[in-house]
Amino acid sequence: MQREAKKYLLDIKTSIDSIYEFLGNELNFEKYKANKLLRRGVERELEIIGEATNRLLNLQPDIEISNARRIVDLRNWVIHSYDNVDDVIIWGILNKDLPVLKIQVESLLEK
Repeated sequence: MQREAKKYLLDIKTSIDSIYEFLGNELNFEKYKANKLLRRGVERELEIIGEATNRLLNLQPDIEISNARRIVDLRNWVIHSYDNVDDVIIWGILNKDLPVLKIQVESLLEK
C-alpha cells in the first residue's frame, strides 16, 4: 500500500475514533440533537472522513471500502447543504455505517 494511502486511512481512523470519543459510551439521540457543539464536531469529522475517502479513491479507485462514493457524497452534503443537514440521517450513519467503516479501515491498515 502506498504511503499516502495509508495516511488517508489513518486520517479516517482518527476521525472515527474522535466521533466515538465525542459521543461517549451512551449513544443517546436526544442528547446528540440538543448539543450543537457535539453535532458540529461530528459533522466536521464526517467531512474529514469524506475528504480522505475521496483522496483515497483518486489514488486507488478499487479500495476495499464499501459505499466509498456515498461517503464522499455525505461530505459534500454536509459542507454544501449545511442548512439541510438532517440529524436523524447523521444519527443513522453513526449507528449503522460508521462501525462497518471502522472495521474496513482497520483491516486495510493491517495489510
